[in-house]
Amino acid sequence: MPVDAVAVQAQVPVMQKTENTNAPSLNEILALEKRVWSALVEGDAQADRALLSSDFLGVYPTGFANRDDHVGQFADAPTMARFELSEEKLRVLTPDIVLLSYRADYQRPGASEWEAMLISSLWERRHDKWLNSFSQDTPLERT
Repeated sequence: MPVDAVAVQAQVPVMQKTENTNAPSLNEILALEKRVWSALVEGDAQADRALLSSDFLGVYPTGFANRDDHVGQFADAPTMARFELSEEKLRVLTPDIVLLSYRADYQRPGASEWEAMLISSLWERRHDKWLNSFSQDTPLERT
């Protein structure tokens, strides 16, 4: 079914001009992302929930997930034992919206093998607080 672009545009709210704010640095956003990973290692569901927006969307090899799904993985125990992030890249979309992409190498609890994936995380500044609103994980094949 074709999309009526004029009708769609009429439904899009006009953004209000706000004060000019500075975009965050790669290190600032990377520190937030590492707090999410640390919550996975520590099994800290409360810390994880505080970093994710209420409308969080995760796109994972297992399917879509919302914030409750992401936090729910802590029900039994931590989901990660160790992690290392590398190849970090930050794309500034607006001063209040940035996309962090990176490689994550990690070990699950009780595992001897390391796994790897590429991740893209969208961070948004809402009411002067940075929240992770979207994440997509792409597992890397072992070579």
